[in-house]
Amino acid sequence: MQRKKFIKLTGATGVFTMFGGTAWLLQSCNGQNNMDMSANSIKIMQGYFSTPLPSPPAFDLKNTTAFETKQTQVEILKGKKTNVYGYYDGVLGKTFVVNKGDVINLQFTNSLQQATNIHWHGLIVPSKMDGFPSAVTAPGSTFQYQFSVNQRAGTYWYHPHPDGLTAGQVMQGLAGFFIVRDEEEAALKLPNGDSEIAFVILDRRFKSSGDFDYTPTNEEVMTGFFGDYILVNGAYNPYKIVKAGWNRLRIINGSNAEVYNLAFSNGQNFAVIGSDAGLLAAPETVNDMLISPGERINMLVDFSNSANKEIFLQSKTFDGGGVQGKEAFKILKFAIGEKTNEPFTLPTTLSAIEKINPSAATKTRTFDNSNASMHGGGMMNIKMDTEDTTSKTGSNMGEKGMNKMKMGMHSINGIAYDAAVINETVTAGATEIWEFDNSKGIEIHPMHFHGNHFQVLERKGGRGRLIATEKGWTDTVLLLPGEKVNVITTFSQLKGKYVLHCHNLEHEDSGMMLNFEMV
Repeated sequence: MQRKKFIKLTGATGVFTMFGGTAWLLQSCNGQNNMDMSANSIKIMQGYFSTPLPSPPAFDLKNTTAFETKQTQVEILKGKKTNVYGYYDGVLGKTFVVNKGDVINLQFTNSLQQATNIHWHGLIVPSKMDGFPSAVTAPGSTFQYQFSVNQRAGTYWYHPHPDGLTAGQVMQGLAGFFIVRDEEEAALKLPNGDSEIAFVILDRRFKSSGDFDYTPTNEEVMTGFFGDYILVNGAYNPYKIVKAGWNRLRIINGSNAEVYNLAFSNGQNFAVIGSDAGLLAAPETVNDMLISPGERINMLVDFSNSANKEIFLQSKTFDGGGVQGKEAFKILKFAIGEKTNEPFTLPTTLSAIEKINPSAATKTRTFDNSNASMHGGGMMNIKMDTEDTTSKTGSNMGEKGMNKMKMGMHSINGIAYDAAVINETVTAGATEIWEFDNSKGIEIHPMHFHGNHFQVLERKGGRGRLIATEKGWTDTVLLLPGEKVNVITTFSQLKGKYVLHCHNLEHEDSGMMLNFEMV
């Protein structure tokens, strides 16, 4: 079954459940009609890779104490202007580069026409600073963000997190890097300067006018929204001139739903040195690497044998459960320069990581991500406005329609998000195991929770193993269909409300999020 056919099929649940269940959907999704879910009909638009890769400017923390989000225009497609949301006069936000121990004190102004906030993704900050979904800044208002940077060096980022509006605002361009450095990382003398390259991968659709086309149907809320143009740092078909030696790449998957299987077009290996929350204990040499929405990867790649050549970072095919991973495509072109004589030896050890002993856990919590009510013939609790005919028919749906579809399209433990309900209560400082269960699911779910980092203990079913980026500290873990993953964390002492959610942003906005409170 092609991706568009699958979307149309699954989107029919909104109608069929109102008349007595999802048995027809279950039969189709379970393959009882011998339908093929392997093809992907959304083709990525590929061009000549002739645009220099832009780098967002650095945020000047020494001389600037304010920033805002606003709508501006940029040229992404040649000859057309795109209205975007940004944290300055351009797409994306300025890059924060800070040291561990620095204090952030910024006045944020919301100059958009809708409420928004900022989630400092991967930073362990007080609840009031974290971007809780209902803690928003109204249009024309301000909010003071103040917190200390207390986590290890790593590639973190920031993006909006308002309840029901996250997907649309991220799609319009709201995201930015937040890079933390510390003494441990500095001692490794990793490639820096021109050889340290940070970029975020985005997929988008465009209207004929040049504006982003984000009008997800009910069906696309169910699967996640996929674009046919790949942007890197907001540029379409970019290239980057690099040295024929060791280079450090910091990569964010900033897409709403798309998973990428990163590899190089010449088939060369690369060394994974860091995951979401900093350095691994030792480099992991791989040939490709899955990166899901919200995740980051820190890698070292040696282009010494490719002087004066062109190499592409690409996404290879992978088994994504039917609607993802069936098409290979190019992401970014590296134009390799002359070979350099700059000395660098890949370290054998990177960081001291103390593994949390599972026996220290005082509680295990299970979170069912399978959405079994959709896949097992049960009734979905869909909240609709009876006057909203677009939501019922599965035609294009904007923010208003998505909000009205919030209840039941996606859930955790069969519960759709309610900002007023505390779903789990956690003792500050406690060590717990959280089990994410997608063993009965047919969708991809990158699971993320705020306010803490965690270690991945094991994956059962599906791939049945941990990948390189799951062998250090992280804050997001990918569950493919049929997988169950256990993670362990010792919670911080920062009491207050935080959220657990799927980082497929259409899933998040349609209910796949819970609140937990540390007390």
